[in-house]
Amino acid sequence: MAHLESGHSYVSVEFEVFGKVQGVYFTKYCRDRSTELDIVGWVKNSKRGTIMGKMQGQKANVEEMIAWLSNEGSPGSKIERCDLMNFEYLARKEFNGFSIRF
Repeated sequence: MAHLESGHSYVSVEFEVFGKVQGVYFTKYCRDRSTELDIVGWVKNSKRGTIMGKMQGQKANVEEMIAWLSNEGSPGSKIERCDLMNFEYLARKEFNGFSIRF
């Protein structure tokens, strides 16, 4: 029996990671991990010392990425917390690939 995808194949969520997350290649590791998980979107260093971004992908992959952003991060980083905003379901991804913004 074929598995039927619902009209909402993808989820989208914005994130902000707090802690010692700048100057430890966090954005690069985030991009590499997202690419491995077939997640699209963007990430950047914010002016207030956090990492901000938006990611879109299959729900299980996005949940795995949220766990990475909340607990693991890049070597040398110390994550206090990861806030999530604007969670939504999408019919299709809005980005091509995952980029680091400046």
